[in-house]
Amino acid sequence: MVVLIPSPSVSTLSIGPLTIHLYALCIITGIAVAIWIGRSRYSNLGGNPDDVSEVAIWAVPFGIIGGRIYHVISSPQPYFGENGNPADALRIWQGGLGIWGAISLGALGAYIYFMTHKTTLSFAKLLDSLAPGVIIAQAIGRIGNYFNQEVFGKPTNLPWAIEIEAKNRPDGYEAITTFHPTFFYELLWCLFIAFLLIKLPGFLKSVACNSGDIFALYIAGYTAGRFWIEALRIDEANYILGLRLNIWVSIIVFTASVIYLYRSNRRGNTSDKPVAS
Repeated sequence: MVVLIPSPSVSTLSIGPLTIHLYALCIITGIAVAIWIGRSRYSNLGGNPDDVSEVAIWAVPFGIIGGRIYHVISSPQPYFGENGNPADALRIWQGGLGIWGAISLGALGAYIYFMTHKTTLSFAKLLDSLAPGVIIAQAIGRIGNYFNQEVFGKPTNLPWAIEIEAKNRPDGYEAITTFHPTFFYELLWCLFIAFLLIKLPGFLKSVACNSGDIFALYIAGYTAGRFWIEALRIDEANYILGLRLNIWVSIIVFTASVIYLYRSNRRGNTSDKPVAS
């Protein structure tokens, strides 16, 4: 069978004594893109773009730490289970950043900055400015999953299946070579949501009236895709009532974001126009 997505031949680049992990490079690139887009959108609202760069000094470390903590807590077996190695929890370059931990603690870091420094615009407008860039950063981060041969789904013979090396296949799938590239599905979904947030201002004007609504739309849109993408995955995870933990988290977060948007719409337009690209 000829597959469109073969196994990557490398996961690192060596430049002299320096080893660059491609997963880490994707994360760094995504962060840079998110800051660049956020600066432009924040400036379009009348804010000082340097606010975005400075808040990133707080938000990025908080986000990385939060993402890793969530991943380790939600999938503890490789670190604290049988034959697990707790030291691996510190090896972020090997993959494993939970988006909910990254967003939660990243937003907390940004909020701490806003509470302790003078800024030109409100915290809600900052979140609206960052939303499209953040989800594009998530898409770029999923490319890192490809290089690590992780976050793939159930076996499939579809033409766009990804070939996974034997050492990276879960228990019980050793004889199977091709799987759903769920990391690629999520990449495409994230870009689709970013497109809606940036390129459809007419749609957003009819839905997002208040500051903070675009960020809530980002959360709702992302979780809507995460439902079915997560259901395809076969990597090790904790289950509650037959569903993966991340599916339950997506359900809860999606519901909360929709309730927020409904209440915001009931309040009417109490802020300036939504962020335009």
